[in-house]
Amino acid sequence: MKPTLFAAALAMTATGAFAAPEKYELDSSHSQVVFTYSHIGFSTTTNMFAGFEGEIMFDQEDPANSSVSVSIPVMSLFTGWEKRFAHIMSDDFFGATESDMITFKSTGIEVTGDDEAIITGDLTINGITKSVQLDAELNQAGQHPMAGKAWVGFDAETEIKRSDFGLGAMAPAIGDALEVEISIEAGKAE
Repeated sequence: MKPTLFAAALAMTATGAFAAPEKYELDSSHSQVVFTYSHIGFSTTTNMFAGFEGEIMFDQEDPANSSVSVSIPVMSLFTGWEKRFAHIMSDDFFGATESDMITFKSTGIEVTGDDEAIITGDLTINGITKSVQLDAELNQAGQHPMAGKAWVGFDAETEIKRSDFGLGAMAPAIGDALEVEISIEAGKAE
């Protein structure tokens, strides 16, 4: 049976036959979460979180035993328009302070194909935690040509409802459904 790309990526990180999960740290400069929503049916509005931190733990023997944990400062949101940013940070939505975070911690990973998996985890936004599923794809695993160490890159997508997290102001005129696209890189921790 041909090993999956996920399994191969995990195996390349191992140092022995029974290696424990190995830690990879997110590359904040090449990781982002982009989300879109319908604006009164006239346009699709795009926003992005970037510059966040997290880690991926790879398990060579059992890829489903891998995990991911991410923390995103709410105020790292980039909207492209200062008034939209101010409104989203206001009490209508986040009522955000500098210390407010969005977090994701995986609770399970199901490898579904050669380079695909479903990552289930707890997403906490605005103090509310809900289980979500990410459809994830391994883009590449290998030696980073500039960093000189093992590196991985993933894309993932999901859909969430902002009203599930206490952020439903102006729905349904402004779309409740957020289409979320994630792209991350991570380097092996030293």
